[in-house]
Amino acid sequence: MTDKQAVIDALHRLPENASLDEITEELRIMAAIRRGRADVTAGRTKTHQEVEELVESWASSWTSK
Repeated sequence: MTDKQAVIDALHRLPENASLDEITEELRIMAAIRRGRADVTAGRTKTHQEVEELVESWASSWTSK
């Protein structure tokens, strides 16, 4: 499905009285999901353990200042 067709489908699913903010949020979510899927396909992922270690290193740097 093309990006344009995905947007059209999303617009059809939204209520007729959807605001521009709601439409924009829906499209941002769709774009984020597509980017995430592309990242998975390309192998740009981290394991749960790797993420825990990153978060711990960030938390340590915040508390050491």
